[in-house]
Amino acid sequence: MKTTYLIVDGMLSGTGIRDGDHGGYIETSAIGVSSVLTGRISEWLERYENAHFFQFENAVENELLDKQGVEIARSLKAEFPDARVTYFSNAELREIFFDWMPPKR
Repeated sequence: MKTTYLIVDGMLSGTGIRDGDHGGYIETSAIGVSSVLTGRISEWLERYENAHFFQFENAVENELLDKQGVEIARSLKAEFPDARVTYFSNAELREIFFDWMPPKR
């Protein structure tokens, strides 16, 4: 099963990367994410988990986590240039597009 759409998100119990084509979370090792990026994702997920437990009350921390998440998504895009990659902010409950625009409705 080939995935062409990856979504970076910090959802609790997630891996940091969702399969936008087929649903569910993807282990970084299953798709060959570099060890450096896997480490960054793990550290970011820990901080995101803490923000979640505080119900995303700290707007400054949320903004920092979202900036880091977008940077992780950009790094993922660099490792998988043929995939569509987006970032989903759980704090703001919205997708953040950084390298392509969604279709107009």
